[in-house]
Amino acid sequence: MPQMQLPMFPSGLTAITDNIGFQSQDGKVVYFSGHLPVFQHATNDVQSFRLFTSQLIEQGTVSQSDIVKAFGVPLITVKRYAKLLREQGTQGFFAVPKRRSAPVLTPEVLSQVQGLLDAGRSVPEIARDTQVRADTLHKAIRAGRLKKKR
Repeated sequence: MPQMQLPMFPSGLTAITDNIGFQSQDGKVVYFSGHLPVFQHATNDVQSFRLFTSQLIEQGTVSQSDIVKAFGVPLITVKRYAKLLREQGTQGFFAVPKRRSAPVLTPEVLSQVQGLLDAGRSVPEIARDTQVRADTLHKAIRAGRLKKKR
């Protein structure tokens, strides 16, 4: 027969629910279930915080609003990371963010395109000849990196 656990927490602990709490001390955040520590991470380790709180939500141990109240984070952020856990699992929290590729308009390409613009060529023609998208060239013109002949 299961035994009920009283909501007993060590002193200095902040309660998330009657059974789950946390304590931040000496650069670490420690989560407790009753009086037993269950997880810890560095104070500045945001990814581990997001992962563990999302796991608590997915297990039904705490609600999203409990996390919002206890930590003061926006509800949309809590929802976003709970969804990330459901869709990608734990590795989704530690994946390397996708980066854009190298810039297309290198100094050499800029000087080549500027020469073609000075010669009176149109942007679509230059785009076909240089294999640079026309919208990239238009964006560079608007930004002032290229000067279009009037």
